[in-house]
Amino acid sequence: MQSQYSQLSASSVAIIGGGIAGATAAVHFAELGLNVTLIEKKPSLVSGPPICHLHAGGNLYREISTEQCLELLKQSIDTARLYPQTINNRPTVIAVPYADGGTPEELYERLISIQSAYKQLVVEDERNKVLGEPEDYYRFYSRNEIEALAEKQQPAEPKTFDDWMIPFAKHADLNSLRFPVVVVQEPGWSVFRIAASAMLTLEQRSNCQLMLGTKVVDLKEQDGWLIECQTEAGERTSVKADFLINACGYETGHIDDLADKPRDRLVEFKAAYVTKWPECQDLWPEVIFHGPRGTPNGMAQLTPYPNGVFQLHGMTKDITLFDEGLVASCSGSSQPKLPNKLEKKIITGWDEATVLARSRRAIEHMARFVPDYKQAHEFGTPLFGAQQIPGNDETLRAADVTFSGKNYARMEVVKGSSALEAAIKMVEHWNLYRYESQSVEALHPVTMSLDAQAVERKAKQIAEDRAYPQELAEYYGM
Repeated sequence: MQSQYSQLSASSVAIIGGGIAGATAAVHFAELGLNVTLIEKKPSLVSGPPICHLHAGGNLYREISTEQCLELLKQSIDTARLYPQTINNRPTVIAVPYADGGTPEELYERLISIQSAYKQLVVEDERNKVLGEPEDYYRFYSRNEIEALAEKQQPAEPKTFDDWMIPFAKHADLNSLRFPVVVVQEPGWSVFRIAASAMLTLEQRSNCQLMLGTKVVDLKEQDGWLIECQTEAGERTSVKADFLINACGYETGHIDDLADKPRDRLVEFKAAYVTKWPECQDLWPEVIFHGPRGTPNGMAQLTPYPNGVFQLHGMTKDITLFDEGLVASCSGSSQPKLPNKLEKKIITGWDEATVLARSRRAIEHMARFVPDYKQAHEFGTPLFGAQQIPGNDETLRAADVTFSGKNYARMEVVKGSSALEAAIKMVEHWNLYRYESQSVEALHPVTMSLDAQAVERKAKQIAEDRAYPQELAEYYGM
């Protein structure tokens, strides 16, 4: 292992926070042979905001720049190569309802740019072909083509765009939509299989100390960092490290305050709802019905899992978004303060009446575009959490890491696919290793050796421990 790399120092790194950012950084640093301590206050890894797709091109976000889309594309491809067992290989349909006010033609130039960038990445390295053939990255469908597909039966194992579009063609209210609609190769991403992959990798790395159920209570910067911790049982312990990574997600500001490293940021609380449509026997793509964010016509998002289970987003203030759900830091603290009612959801969970009411509203919102979806019902705890957005631009989606002083870094990922790039930037910034010509796969031998069935078994156990349906952890797609 060591012969493959140029190790420049025997430095130690402490990572506070075991979400997608901290867990990915720990996997990357540990795979390089660095001494890593990962401190997470919850009993398992990657339990933050809902993750359901890879953002391989950022097409779900019309409000962001094409430059951000291209950055998300490259990051998503690298992430799919790092975590191959976590991808759900099904496409995404993007439709523009009349109620949205936009037009499908607005997507053309961006899709052409993303497709061109993907083609170039595949030319540079064939292993980047994780989204299928570049010429098949997207396709537009006219209404006549969709109506023709509605007359067909979906094969048991859908492979082509046409196969995947059949359920949409049969059930979507075509009269509510502008045409054409587009299907793109933006695959799904299983948050539970990410957690399982990270746990299984780190458990095999003797150079990684995994401290779960442990909270950081104080920090001292003295020839590196001294991190004071407390376990759930009340025991105090300390960790000494040369470098400190703040990967605390929406709570990043708390660690900034302890470290005396001020930083402006936003925090936004959001939720997605787990529902079941028992009458549905088809394999759906993900479907995005665009709409103006925060209005009653906000975007509706349908994310499929096995056995008729679907995750729903509705970008309205009474479904996915919340009143006072977007807050900013202030001069006295780097940590934005969410309202108590939202903090309570994060700490103690949801009351049943709220779960049922918001899930029903999410179902009704989706039924505006898929009328048969009114047959669906609530199917468990919402997927929820708060995410940080560095700075003050609430539309920012492609972000990774910032540094303060010589040995302190903040992982400020907004989308989980940015985490690997952030980890690589930290290695380079601190001059810990010299990357040569190694591929993502060669740099992560333990992660690459994971058995897909073992990952799914572990993921299903994590889902069960968190009171979620096991379908959310199962593989879905081609």
